[in-house]
Amino acid sequence: MKATIYITGSIAAYKAISVVRDFQKEGHEVRIAMTEEAVHLIGTQTLAALTKHPVLTDLWKENAADKIQHIELADWTEIAVVVPATANFIAKIANGIADDAASTTFLATATPKYVIPAMNSHMWSNPAFQRNLQQLKQDGIFVMDPDTGRLAEGYNGKGRMPEPAAIMNWVNSSLQVNDELAGKKVVITAGGTVSPLDPVRYLGNRSSGKMGLALANAALTAGAKVVFIVGHVSVPIPESSKMTVIHVETTEEMLAAVKKAFSTADALIMAAAVADYEPVNYIDHKIKKQDQGDKLKIYLKETPDILKTMGSLKQEQQVVVGFAAETNDLLENATKKLKNKNANMIVANNVSQGVFGSDKDKVTVLRKDKANENIAETTKVEIAKKIITLVAEELESRKVIK
Repeated sequence: MKATIYITGSIAAYKAISVVRDFQKEGHEVRIAMTEEAVHLIGTQTLAALTKHPVLTDLWKENAADKIQHIELADWTEIAVVVPATANFIAKIANGIADDAASTTFLATATPKYVIPAMNSHMWSNPAFQRNLQQLKQDGIFVMDPDTGRLAEGYNGKGRMPEPAAIMNWVNSSLQVNDELAGKKVVITAGGTVSPLDPVRYLGNRSSGKMGLALANAALTAGAKVVFIVGHVSVPIPESSKMTVIHVETTEEMLAAVKKAFSTADALIMAAAVADYEPVNYIDHKIKKQDQGDKLKIYLKETPDILKTMGSLKQEQQVVVGFAAETNDLLENATKKLKNKNANMIVANNVSQGVFGSDKDKVTVLRKDKANENIAETTKVEIAKKIITLVAEELESRKVIK
C-alpha cells in the first residue's frame, strides 16, 4: 500500500522515524510530508534516505514542470497517517485550513486518514482542541488516543505519543479487509429525504447520515461494491473506486434510485430517514406570510413506502434490512415492521434522546426466526461493522449461486 506519513512539530517527532520503518517492514511504500516545525526538530535527510524519495516540506521549491507536487503526492496516496499530530495541525485539518505543504496535501487527499495526536496534557484537555478532535471523527478520520505517561515537560499526563509498534497494530487492525462481502453488491441509503412545500421551504428531518456512512465504510472494508444513495446529510461523502454515490432529494427520487440499484444487488440496507408525508399541493411560488394570517394549513399525503416496496420485490437470494427509529414501544413497533415490510432484518433504535447527529447509539437487531440481538451503546462505526457481519451471515445462509 502507498502510505504518506505526515510529521508535525511535536517533540515526539523523532519516534516517527521508527513508524516509517515499521510501515516499510509491513511492505508499504512510504513517502513523507513534514511541517516546517518538524524539520527544525529532526530534519529531512534521514527520512529521504529511508524512503528513497524527497521529503515534501515546501510548496514553492522548484520541481518538475509537468507535476504539481502536493497534488501528485495526494493522488499517489492510498493511506495518510499524521504522526505525531500537533494541536495546531489538527486545528488546521479540522477546519479545512491549507497554509503549508503538509496541510495542503492532506486536504487534497481523498483516501483513508489516520491521526495520532501527541501534546501536553493541558492542550489535550482544552475544550477548543476537543472540539477540533470531534470534528475529525465526524469527518471520518481515524483518531488514536494518546497514552498517559511521562511527558517532555517532566510530569505525567495524557498526551504522550503511543509507541510505534502500537501505532502499527492500530493501523493494521483498521486496514484488514475481512472479505465477508467479497463479490457482493450492497445498496445503502443514508440521510433524510425532503418534501418540498414551495420553491424555498420543505419538510425534513434531523438525520445526519452518520449511520449510513458508517455502514457504507463497513461494507467497503468487508469487500463489497457499494451503491450509496444519499439524501440530505451533514457529513462529507468520501470517494472510493468501489462506491457509486447517487444524490437524491425526495422520497420518490430515492425509491426510483433504490429500485434500479437493487435489481442487480445482493443486499439493501435502508438507513435513510425517509419522509413519510408530503404536501398534497406543491405551491410553485414562495408562500407569503402576510397572505396566510397567523395560521398556515398544510394538508399532507403519504409518500411511497420504500422498505415495504423493496420487501415485496426482493428475491429469495436477496437481503433487505430496515431501520426502526422509534420514540416509544421500540420492540413492539420494530417487530411489526419486520413482518409488515417483509424485511429480513430490522435495526431498532430509540431516537427520543439525542441520537440524531451523535457518534454513538445502541440498537436491537431483529431477524426472522432468530433471537433479538442487543448491541450496547457504542460508536455508530462499531454498530455498522456488526450489522454488516449479520448481513453477510444472512447472505451466506442463502447459498444461491449466480
